[in-house]
Amino acid sequence: MFALLGGNPVLVRVVDTFQKCQAIEQIVVVLSKPNLKQGEQLVAEQGWAKVTDVCPGGERRQDSVLAGLKRLSNCNWVVIHDGARPLVTEDLIEQGLKTAQETGAAAAAVPVTDTIKVAGNDRIVRETPPRQNLWAVQTPQVFRFDIITEAYRRLKDEVTDDAGAVEQLGYKVKLYMGAYENIKITTPEDLALAEILWRKHGR
Repeated sequence: MFALLGGNPVLVRVVDTFQKCQAIEQIVVVLSKPNLKQGEQLVAEQGWAKVTDVCPGGERRQDSVLAGLKRLSNCNWVVIHDGARPLVTEDLIEQGLKTAQETGAAAAAVPVTDTIKVAGNDRIVRETPPRQNLWAVQTPQVFRFDIITEAYRRLKDEVTDDAGAVEQLGYKVKLYMGAYENIKITTPEDLALAEILWRKHGR
């Protein structure tokens, strides 16, 4: 999150977008403990008015999200976003909030373009699910505050995304169209691609 994109840290690109979005009232930045001081310094330098807290996360994603939820006040709706997805737009945030009104939970996603195979531990193909029913889930993910807090309080198993926690409670999660350019930076190659996309849109 502190790698440079267009001359600024990835985290700055993310928070800037949420800071500009009129639908967002408060922002909590959750960081790993080794990155906490650097994050606090960055927040102080940027002067983001909507950032109300910078807090340490936990061992798992769900621990970090729960830590962030506890720092929110007077909150009805929560938008959860990966700090490593710097190409998020205000429109993606607002569309998520709009879609979540239907069921109380919504997640950005894009239709998969590759054929997906389900295989066992032996790598033998067990199933080829119809591609038209498969979506690659992204963030932002938007939830009614009471739903997501209940989901994480009652969660026992590890989940890889926040929608998964809500699904386990039996709530319906509505997908809305994300963006193929809303990539998550996990490798140097991802960062190089993000730089190209950043320049393409003249940000």
